[in-house]
Amino acid sequence: MPAVLSASLEDYLKAIFRIVAVKQAARAKDVSARLNVGNSSVTGALRTLADRGLINYAPYDLITLTPLGQATARDIVRRQEALREFFTKVLAVDEETAEIGACKMEHEIPPAIVERFIQFVDFVEVCPRAGAKWIHGFGDSCREVSQEACAECVKSCLTEVESKRGREPGKGRTILNQLKIGQRARLVRIAGRGELRKRLVDMGLVPGAVVAVERVAPLGDPIDIKLRGYHLSLRKDEAALITVEVLDTSLEAGMA
Repeated sequence: MPAVLSASLEDYLKAIFRIVAVKQAARAKDVSARLNVGNSSVTGALRTLADRGLINYAPYDLITLTPLGQATARDIVRRQEALREFFTKVLAVDEETAEIGACKMEHEIPPAIVERFIQFVDFVEVCPRAGAKWIHGFGDSCREVSQEACAECVKSCLTEVESKRGREPGKGRTILNQLKIGQRARLVRIAGRGELRKRLVDMGLVPGAVVAVERVAPLGDPIDIKLRGYHLSLRKDEAALITVEVLDTSLEAGMA
């Protein structure tokens, strides 16, 4: 279970997590530079995190995360990313402001509310009455809106939904390992049986889940995806078992 920490210690642990993700280990000077704090403050924080079993630390040695530290850091980062995505994708806030707001709010928000943020972002991206057009519409409404504009928007939305109902069954479907970076899709089914299928399901890859491709290795293996606020890495042969339905209309047009 992730540990309960002060806001300051959460920032230190998050910084170590991000440094380790790039360098496999961190040094005190790396943490100091990332957080722009003095060496004495870093040393005290590192000792406290080590005492709580969150990091492996000794003076002048490399810093690594323990399993508990890894789980706690992932939870902190997940909270921040969920908030940032809500601010940018739902509230149409610019990236810089969203990042600042998420950093300030992440320390206090309860896990149950984080889950609702994630669910709502998924809903906005999937619902035919939401999506990118809905977000842009909200951004416009922050400036000016009229009843005539709302009526026209509803009419356009109904026309688009009716058009989608008449499209061919299976159109827009592909295999997860065929998606490009930045593309989103809804999971339709997982082929195969046995332990591999069970492992994928345990990771949250179930029908209806929305995934986004974040990074693809140069040779196509592995594939990094985002699912419900989590970052997952799949082997190419694992992704080949997963059938998805493309959500981005621009992508569907490219596949037609």
